[in-house]
Amino acid sequence: MDLAGLLVFAGVYFLAVASPGPAVAALAARSLSGGFRRSLPFAAGIVFGDLIWFSCTALGLAVLMQGFHGLFVAIKYAGCAYLLYLAWKLWTAPAEALREAPQAKGEGTRLFLGGVALTMGNPKVMVFFLSILPLVVDLDAMTPLLFVEIAVLITAIIGATMLAYAFMADRARRLVASPRAMRRINRLTGGVVASAAAAIAARG
Repeated sequence: MDLAGLLVFAGVYFLAVASPGPAVAALAARSLSGGFRRSLPFAAGIVFGDLIWFSCTALGLAVLMQGFHGLFVAIKYAGCAYLLYLAWKLWTAPAEALREAPQAKGEGTRLFLGGVALTMGNPKVMVFFLSILPLVVDLDAMTPLLFVEIAVLITAIIGATMLAYAFMADRARRLVASPRAMRRINRLTGGVVASAAAAIAARG
């Protein structure tokens, strides 16, 4: 693929990942509640999930994957369950001003796997990689070099976008000066995350 083709792909992909959705809502909520650094494993899981979808589509495994409908339904509801858990944690979080709690043992792994499950079961991501990606990238002309180029591009675009959302949420968090304001933000964000889980569960 020439430079123009890569730029077209980069533009379409950026619009897809930058538009607010369940992953952005969950990541922002995580950053609001725990801080920027504690949201990084979740962001890494989202990136890894997109790379899995791209790899399967590029290698011609997308049709095979569609045959395992039950598996992806299970993954989707696992992602929804994680979002609901996160929403509950936000809603019931102590009304404290900014405080950086230490990361619990195994928390990073759980967050990473939660990000992967959410991405793999998100219909928006499925639609892009199964339907839109082949319209932008000639999969029949895929070479190892092109595969690596697109994978690097995907990692850079979604990684930078997710980190930007997490950073902005963390900056907003640091503007909170009172426990009362923090309680309101926690409950508002928890409601948004719960709504995102409901939206994913309702989609086919």
